[in-house]
Amino acid sequence: MPAIASIDASAAGPFTAPITTLTASDTITFRPNKKQLLVVRNPTGGSLTLNIDGDAGTTVTVPGLGSVSVASGLNIAIPTLESRAVVLSTVSAYCQGTVTLTGAATAFAQLFDL
Repeated sequence: MPAIASIDASAAGPFTAPITTLTASDTITFRPNKKQLLVVRNPTGGSLTLNIDGDAGTTVTVPGLGSVSVASGLNIAIPTLESRAVVLSTVSAYCQGTVTLTGAATAFAQLFDL
């Protein structure tokens, strides 16, 4: 389970932004005090489904809906040769505890601390 390092994007001007190739199971560190942007690109000939799953996520209370399970993680479909991005604070319920990325082996990922 390789850990994907975050990229400090707060510097003025150009900065290095390394790309990580995802394996079957990778981890990221969610920092609730930072605005983090996860960008994933699918270079393959078929659709991939990225799953973002924090191991401490169980249920959350959503106004108007009640109790909602986040235990199975958040799935994000990434079509062939396209990218998807998500600001992690907008899906923080899925980022509790150790956050694992699965389902998108061979995709390219970058995690920016904005």
